[in-house]
Amino acid sequence: MLSNPEFDSIRPYNDAEIVGARERLGRSEEFLSVFSQLTQTDKAQITEALQSIQTRDEFQSKFFGPTITAVIQNTSTGYSVEGLENLRPDRAYLFMSDHRDIILDSAILNLILRTNGFKYTEAAIGSNLLVNDWVTDLVKLNSCFIIEREIPVREMIISSALRSQYIRRTMLETNSSVWIAQREGRTKNGSDKTQPSLLKMFKMSGPKDFVENFRELHIVPVSISYEWEPCDEQKTQELYTRSVSEYVKTPEEDMRSMQAGLGMYKGRIHFSIDKPIDGELEKMAGLPSKGERLEALAQYIDSRIYARYKLWPNNYIAYDLLYSGNQFSCHYTNEEKEHFIQVMSRKIDRIKGNRSMLNNIFLEIYANPVKNKPGIS
Repeated sequence: MLSNPEFDSIRPYNDAEIVGARERLGRSEEFLSVFSQLTQTDKAQITEALQSIQTRDEFQSKFFGPTITAVIQNTSTGYSVEGLENLRPDRAYLFMSDHRDIILDSAILNLILRTNGFKYTEAAIGSNLLVNDWVTDLVKLNSCFIIEREIPVREMIISSALRSQYIRRTMLETNSSVWIAQREGRTKNGSDKTQPSLLKMFKMSGPKDFVENFRELHIVPVSISYEWEPCDEQKTQELYTRSVSEYVKTPEEDMRSMQAGLGMYKGRIHFSIDKPIDGELEKMAGLPSKGERLEALAQYIDSRIYARYKLWPNNYIAYDLLYSGNQFSCHYTNEEKEHFIQVMSRKIDRIKGNRSMLNNIFLEIYANPVKNKPGIS
């Protein structure tokens, strides 16, 4: 891990800080309650498991990794992965993915990497999600670094430069991979789009040459798809509220979303890991302006995430229901359709608002990946 003091405000905990953090977690009743429920484990066992942790690597391998394994076993029918042959164990990568769940997206990726002989990543997390002390301890023990949110423009420029330096130096100097979502915050409506401003942030710390700059980062697009979207009910509520009134998210809502994403049923989960984009950069380098090059790079990353996104029967069902058709009926059974409608109805029943609008918002969350899939809709 980088030891430069300029990164102290954003970096994960170093080994000298591990014992204090694990002791604080062991004394946090809220943390123990949440993790006891998630893992169906006695609180005393959780406290005991923490006592042996001396390093971040041990926290991942002995505590958090097994916790995520328990979450997957308790709330899904398991995960599948393709594309690991595109990676080299001796190389650091910048994994960029769609973002559906606050914690699970990077956590399951790390579990996949560790299980298959790769080092786990340092994962970016928004400062708005550090809603209390135990969450802060948890994510910093789990090798997360902080992306500041909701700060003035002038401070944001300084903050972006610092994070750009941190990411690049983490990869080049410690040979550690990094995970970051392709956009700020989770995708709410199921339509994923890379923010060119994020790519601009990456570029701030590297060589002037476009190809050389981004080739150093070895960007790998990753597609993450859940059969049942984590927090689809909460996302529907938020999108509906935004459409009819002013919406202000509270720390309590972020906390509920983290817990719901971990605890709610997700069905099947699929991760698809693409090849590094290194070989495509020359094609973009000839564009006349910096903005056009970054936009082209963003669109290319989007196209790879869309192409490798795993579509489930729920996605096809939602598309046909949204457009009152049966274009994709060959991809699902009548029983699957009825089950989807029943689950959707139960969730919509718990939300106050215009029923037709709520139905459409919920369906779009699942239908948009079908719209984005190249050559399908």
